[in-house]
This record gives sequence, C-alpha cells and structure tokens, in this order.
Amino acid sequence: MACRRSTTQRKMGRTNTVRALAGCLALLSVSACGSLRNPPPKDPEALADYKAANDPYEPLNRKMFSVNMWAYHKALRPVGRFWKNNIPRPIRHSIANLNETWREPSVFFSDVGAGKPRRAGDAFMRYLINMTAGVAGFFDVASLAGYPQHETDPGMVLGMWGVKSGPYLFIPFSGPTSFRDAAGYIISQGLTPINYAPRGYGLISFNWGYNILGTFNQFADETDQLDQLEHESLDPYAFLRSAWQQNRQSQIDALKADNRATVPDWY
Repeated sequence: MACRRSTTQRKMGRTNTVRALAGCLALLSVSACGSLRNPPPKDPEALADYKAANDPYEPLNRKMFSVNMWAYHKALRPVGRFWKNNIPRPIRHSIANLNETWREPSVFFSDVGAGKPRRAGDAFMRYLINMTAGVAGFFDVASLAGYPQHETDPGMVLGMWGVKSGPYLFIPFSGPTSFRDAAGYIISQGLTPINYAPRGYGLISFNWGYNILGTFNQFADETDQLDQLEHESLDPYAFLRSAWQQNRQSQIDALKADNRATVPDWY
C-alpha cells in the first residue's frame, strides 16, 4: 500500500495467492466498468498530462484508494501500530527474512530471465545459505556472508524486455500495480516452489501462514509512510501513483544497467 522500500527493498507486495486473485478480479472489474474510464482529453497539454499519468481508470482507482484508506483508518492502522509497537523488532525482522528467503527461487528465475547470471548466482547463494545456516530463512546469514538481498521479479523482467506496463491500477489491500505487474505477480507464483507443496506435510498451512504474517508485518512497517503521505500531500492518491511509477521505472533501469561480473567473487 505504500511505495517500495529503497534500502532493503522488501516489496509492496504481492506475497500471497490472495493478491493474485485480487489482481485478476481488479482486471475483470476494469474491463466491466467502461464508465469509470477517463477518455483522453482533446487539449494538447491536458493530453500530455493524461499520458504521463498513465491512469485512464482513475475514477475507479480513486474509489479503490478511498476504500483502502477507509479500511486503513477504521481497522488496519490501529492493529498495524499495535503490532509494530508491541512485537519485538527481532521477531519482525525474522518474519521479513523468512518471506525474503522463500521468495528467492522466484528472484533467481527472474534474474535468469533477465540474462543476469551474477544476480542469479547471488540469489541462489542467498537461498542456499539462509535455508541452511539461516534456519529455513529466519535469519539473514547470507547478507553477512556478502550476498545482500536484491529484488528482481517477473514484472521487472517484462519491463526490461520492452513489455509496456499497461494502465496503472490500484488494488485495495495490495496497492499500486499495472497490467504488466499483475501478470508478473501471477508468473512469480508459478516460480515459487512452495506453492506446489503436497498436502499432508503442513507446508500448505506454513505457506499461507508466513505469507499472511509477512504481508501484515510489511504493512505495519509502512504505517508511518502512509501517515506522512496523508499529512503532507495535497492529493495523496496522485502522489502515491507518481512515486510508485517512478520507483518501478528506476528498478527496471537499475536491472538493465546491472553489468556486474558474471561469476561470484568466490568462483
């Protein structure tokens, strides 16, 4: 629900199957709600702003944003603040580390798809180290070993290879996205091995549990950003849209420009 974090780059994100379903429902809603689409203006300056915003479904998106913020003030913010203020920081960090580690296979395959072997190698090493020495991902030992977390997802890869983002979307309880990134999220779920866990081993419950906890933990960390967004922006919706789009493009540009050595330092 807020912009992606720049330091740890733990994503807004798209961390469970519920979000994929929400994205699909949002796409269906968009296609069924033509009356909620802004037609392109005829004035040249207004048309330039319209194209720059890339938000033809702004009426619908603003309604979804309002629903999101209503739920935020009525329930999510108090619970999120309680979580942040009462759950010890080491536990919250362990939950975040767990989510990052179990997403590393998707990061690895995305790096491969981007043609970035060194990034893929780093993602592989992170997964190997944190799943073993990091006790199934609860501790980020890989960063201490020289493999800091980085983010690559199918949406970024599609953008790198020239796939247009499509219109901007705002999905309640998930946040900003686009047609391309909604499709990328669904692909990332297919690249996450635990989603194929067989029944009877408790892994399905574990998968749901760590996803829900991770999503909520991230949301709790972002309450300060949401509060600042509301208090300091004349139009929080437009500010969030612009910030998300710029940040997303900067991630794609950084992926394109990553021309580091193709083998790890230890090779």
